[in-house]
Amino acid sequence: MHDVVIVGGGPAGVAAAYLCHRSGLSYILLEQGKTVFQGIANTYPEGKNVYPSKPKESPEPFLVEELRPPDKPVAVEKYVQYVQHFVQHENLNVKTEVSFEDLKEGRDHLTVLTSQGAFKGRKVILAFGSSIPRELSVYGDAKMVAKSLDDPKKFVGARTLVIGGGNTAADVIISILKAKREANDAESVYWAHVAQKFDVNKETAQRLGEEILLGGNIRLLPGAVPRIGEVDEEGVDRLVMRINEFRQPDGIEIYHAMSFPMKNVIACIGSQGPLPIFDKIGVQTIACAEGVCTVAKEGDRLILLTAEYESTRKGVYVIGGAISPSYMKISAGSIQEEKHPNLIYTAINDAHHVVEAIKRKFS
Repeated sequence: MHDVVIVGGGPAGVAAAYLCHRSGLSYILLEQGKTVFQGIANTYPEGKNVYPSKPKESPEPFLVEELRPPDKPVAVEKYVQYVQHFVQHENLNVKTEVSFEDLKEGRDHLTVLTSQGAFKGRKVILAFGSSIPRELSVYGDAKMVAKSLDDPKKFVGARTLVIGGGNTAADVIISILKAKREANDAESVYWAHVAQKFDVNKETAQRLGEEILLGGNIRLLPGAVPRIGEVDEEGVDRLVMRINEFRQPDGIEIYHAMSFPMKNVIACIGSQGPLPIFDKIGVQTIACAEGVCTVAKEGDRLILLTAEYESTRKGVYVIGGAISPSYMKISAGSIQEEKHPNLIYTAINDAHHVVEAIKRKFS
């Protein structure tokens, strides 16, 4: 039993873990990536600078100075490396490669169910950010494919499938093609997209073209649709892609398909945000109505939180990117929309306010 279970190892989660650690609260931080700040490492382009940005209307300084990005901009890789060293130096209680699944109520605690078992806490802080990958919707039991690229060398010697028609998918392909070229591997990289047209910007298209000119073996699969996740006779999880199909006059459908081991598939199909998780665990959201929301669009669903960032589910707090760009705040008996920029500053200061609120409730 922990005082606090923290889900998500981004700026908000790491700040919350450090503040619990410093305050003597028992805690555990659960991160689905291989290391903390995996989400930032995956979503920031390589070499992009990180800034200590804060909204103009925010008078507060960074409330966890140890995690503040430096005034002189640094590349995201250096900032992530600094944070990882900080986590090790402080000996924070972090468990990686743990995927959140559900949240259950106990008599005097909450239980976080994950891919690595159950974790009990008196309070739960959800700090999983907004860039939650979409799930691959296919029939069958085998559905687990990679959502991002951690090591392109893993795909050397294997026919690889990348799903998605945008810049993220193209960046993944470029990295894999480069690794294959350096290893003299001629195995193809297949690029599948449900639409007939791939949509990448000029710079990405140029880099992809350069890799192809240098010998990159790429096969395009426009109009390809993931259909079935199956386990073959040898016990290998495989993904079946429907490449094309046509209907005969007698009504019979004929289609061509390709099958890839799921370990060789990466699905870059965008993010869905945290709403499906909020629905699953029973955290209330409110749909914006015309004339009510000034920041969000009509129909957008915003999470309902107290001034201390506690959700409608008692003992469950939500911080950081999971509540950006705005949320509904319960204050003095009324509900009002609040801006919440998706910044490192905002995430870190959210963590400070929530941990202080939890300490008050425990005292």
